[in-house]
Amino acid sequence: MPDMYESIPYDTDAEKGLNNKPVNRPPVAGTIPRGGFPAYDIPDTPEGYERARVEVTNPIEASEKNLEKGKQLYTIYCTSCHGEKGDGNGALVQNGKFEGIPNYKDRDINAGTIYHVIMHGKNLMGSHSSQLTYTERWQIIHYVEQLRADLLK
Repeated sequence: MPDMYESIPYDTDAEKGLNNKPVNRPPVAGTIPRGGFPAYDIPDTPEGYERARVEVTNPIEASEKNLEKGKQLYTIYCTSCHGEKGDGNGALVQNGKFEGIPNYKDRDINAGTIYHVIMHGKNLMGSHSSQLTYTERWQIIHYVEQLRADLLK
């Protein structure tokens, strides 16, 4: 049985794989690849921002674990501009590098608009979508909403 020692090489990634069947099929409509997350296809426009306000909601639970992780990430990525309390008085503002960083208390924001800004940026703030995973973005959003609620008290 020489075939057991010298197998016939098949290129399964070729146009025709094993048994002459096509192998490069498009993904099934409406599915997400394993380990993947839904694509964010809301455009970076004022209309897109308002659409995010209505359509986008936080899919993860506001647990202590998620809030704590959100606080850690907020400290890394956000406090330099937005400040520890979300009052827009971070170190870069105090040192005169930026002006007009918004106070969360003064903004009409929700989870959808915050996510939209993290994904696309707004005004001087650039996009942070490449620095944060899908879950990390939502953890920060939980923490920002908590900061805003504290400011509104």
